[in-house]
Amino acid sequence: MAAPHQVWLLRHAETEWSRTRKHTGRTDVPLTGDGRAHARLLRERVAGRPFALVLTSPLGRARETAELAGLGDRAQPRDALLEWDYGDYEGRTTKEIRAARPDWYLWRDGCPGGESPGDVQRRADAVVAETLRADGDVALFAHGHILRTIAARWLEQPVLTGGRLALDTGTVSVLGFEREVRVVWRWNEPPAPGG
Repeated sequence: MAAPHQVWLLRHAETEWSRTRKHTGRTDVPLTGDGRAHARLLRERVAGRPFALVLTSPLGRARETAELAGLGDRAQPRDALLEWDYGDYEGRTTKEIRAARPDWYLWRDGCPGGESPGDVQRRADAVVAETLRADGDVALFAHGHILRTIAARWLEQPVLTGGRLALDTGTVSVLGFEREVRVVWRWNEPPAPGG
């Protein structure tokens, strides 16, 4: 079983809901015009990279980002890369949620009618396991909270650690190894220089 040299996390580009900071789980909100322009810049970052495996969330915003980045024809959908199911909090901002539940913290509390941190951890662990079986570099096109969870689990840390890894839309992060230790090599980088 070969371990990948690197795992590239590519968060989907901007949508109207991400721009207005609404929790966007399973609602399939399309990319904005600016989002599409930023997704095209990702092509420069991934061009010529010999990915052994390219995976994407089945939602349109992630698939379109993969397509505009030039890897859509190789991208295989994985339900495990779906964004956190926000349940009753879908389409709401943290400020709106905290008006009724002031101490709510996604990474600890999960979402009523949606997923718990343990639910999301199981999905993230499945993705990490698949990347570890790949014979080379891996690209993952997905969403902010699931990618932050994958990074936490890559580091063999609890889901709660994902809450400390801010991740903007249309960015690139790279996980890998320093000798046998799983590490973060780059985090939350823009799609291209000056991007």
